[in-house]
This record gives sequence, C-alpha cells and structure tokens, in this order.
Amino acid sequence: MLKLKKTLQAAACAALALLPLTTASPAHADDTTTYLHEAVDQLPLAAESRDGYQRTSFKHWIDADHNGCTTRAEVLIAESRMPVEIGPKCKIRSGEWFSYYDQQHVTDPRKLDIDHMVPLAEAWDSGASQWTAARRQAYANDLDSARSLVAVTAKTNRSKADQDPAQWMPPAPEARCTYLADWISTKLRWSLTIDQIESDALRGLVTACPDTELTYTPA
Repeated sequence: MLKLKKTLQAAACAALALLPLTTASPAHADDTTTYLHEAVDQLPLAAESRDGYQRTSFKHWIDADHNGCTTRAEVLIAESRMPVEIGPKCKIRSGEWFSYYDQQHVTDPRKLDIDHMVPLAEAWDSGASQWTAARRQAYANDLDSARSLVAVTAKTNRSKADQDPAQWMPPAPEARCTYLADWISTKLRWSLTIDQIESDALRGLVTACPDTELTYTPA
C-alpha cells in the first residue's frame, strides 16, 4: 500500500465528517523490487554512532500539505479499514485499524501510535546525523511510502522503542516477514546503513522468508 494523497476541505475538518477508504497510487518508474536476502546485500555496512542525537532533530507530525491534518492523522486516515470519523482540527474520532505487529484490531485511535518503521534514533545512528534538517523532517513525515510509518498498538510500539531487528521483532510470528520487508525497504529508500550486529541478525532472520519480496523507491 502506497501513500494516498487526500484532499480535505477546511469546512470538513471543522465538523464531523466521513472520509472514504484510500486506494493505491501508481508505481514509480524508479521502483526497485527484490527478494529480502538480496536486499540485505544492498545495505551498506558501517559502524553506528548516537553522538549528538536529539529527537527534536527530526521535526515530525507536521501538516505538509496544509490541509489541516498532521502526518499522524494522515496515516490514521490512510490505514483505516473503514471510513474514519473526523472532528474539528482533523481529530480522528473513530475508524478501524489492524495493528499487524500483534495482529490486533483497534477502533479507538487513542490506543494507536504511529511507528517510524526505522526509529528516529536508529536512523540517526545509521546516517541521518549527516543529513540536513529538511531531509530529517522529510524522513520523519514520509507519507510517500506506506512502509515508512505504520499505525500499531501503543503497547507494541513502546516495546520496540528504538531497537533494530537484532533486538526486537514483532510478537506475532506471522508479522515478521512483512516487518523485515518494511524495515529493509525503509533503510534502502533512505540510504541508511546497518552495523555488523544488525547485518548478522537480518541475514539469519530473512532465511525464514525465502519468497518475500520488497519494493522501494529511493527518497
């Protein structure tokens, strides 16, 4: 599922509204599709450093298209399996979401976090420390790839925190190949590196997903 650009009228955001479910956008000409084990080989190997990291270095939950909805709201709208109810200032009041990390169905948006697939701290360690502030903002609000941001239960998001797959994997076994595809494609999309421990873990984990493919578009 790729990001669906939605247009919300200011009047609709000021009152209760129902938005339709989203549809996939066309593939990009520069999309790359590969198998997981091949994708791991494409990730540059480098040591990690968290020196200087601050979460505020990544400005997030902005309203990039000035439609009254922040990045968080846009993800909730895009990922809901039914039309969402929206209140004033684009507050998402109801919908239906599937938290794939733990295979839970959720109808209360307050119980959801929007997870950065590759956490901000991990991105910093993996190359984002060298980016401009504008690129870090773009990364933290990446609505152009559905893999970058995902609505999941707050419990699983906080359990994951800033850990990579060597340290944390989704609790639901059936989620793990999808998670690996999402993680690796996000690192490839943003030209992020992996360290040796992460590399070893990924190479072991993807053996359980021999037929899983991923598609990514460089940011």
